Amino acid sequence: MERELLIECQRNSRSAQRKVYETMAGRLYSVCRRYLKNDEDIEEVLADTFYKIFTKITQLQNLDTFEAWARKIAVNECLQKLRAGKTQFVSLEEGFIETSGAPSESISFEKDILSLLSFLPEGCRAIFNLFAIEGYPHKEIAAMLSISEGTSKSQLNFARKKLQELLVSQNI
Repeated sequence: MERELLIECQRNSRSAQRKVYETMAGRLYSVCRRYLKNDEDIEEVLADTFYKIFTKITQLQNLDTFEAWARKIAVNECLQKLRAGKTQFVSLEEGFIETSGAPSESISFEKDILSLLSFLPEGCRAIFNLFAIEGYPHKEIAAMLSISEGTSKSQLNFARKKLQELLVSQNI
């Protein structure tokens, strides 16, 4: 992201904000998509994310960290949305419901994996994203989601097993 553009955003320039939005919207949408299934929820979280970005950008000391900072805001907004919906974590004894509609074989392996995340229950998907993709340790995940570390670890294990099963069943 261009430093001058971010400085203009800090000065509340609408044209600079539009450029930042156009540059970052797709990336942040992808982040939100990993946590939320419903397009309306994703759009709502994305709007809240950009509102926070543009109202708090003056507090950002190091503009070189803008993208990571914006991504963290998006993740936190997704988690807040999940908490508001009182996301339930799955018992390891519960069956896993598979949905029809296999991902297209023409897309890349990474996109296949990310698309398979949508087949996971919300709680497992959030923990998998936070641990495997965002790199948070279980202790922080537990604090963010108000669960125990053990629950975080078991949900991650559940998510990994289900993803592995889906990969095998989809021949990916």
